[in-house]
Amino acid sequence: MEGLEKGLAFLGAGLAIGVGVLGPGIGIGMLVAKSVEGMARQPEVSGVIRTTMFIGIAFAEALALYALVIAFILSGK
Repeated sequence: MEGLEKGLAFLGAGLAIGVGVLGPGIGIGMLVAKSVEGMARQPEVSGVIRTTMFIGIAFAEALALYALVIAFILSGK
């Protein structure tokens, strides 16, 4: 029974990281697209838009890192 539990833990780890990066990936794509659009419309505020974009990317990427940590925890069982 131990082999089945380990296999399910690895399956859970794969699902955790696979599903866990979907949201941040889509969010970062939308964030960058809208930031570039905003910079194209108002080039004089591109520095502020770029800074805000990088802060948003960092927050979205933190969610993906949480999924990675959960995957490591599950694969260690």
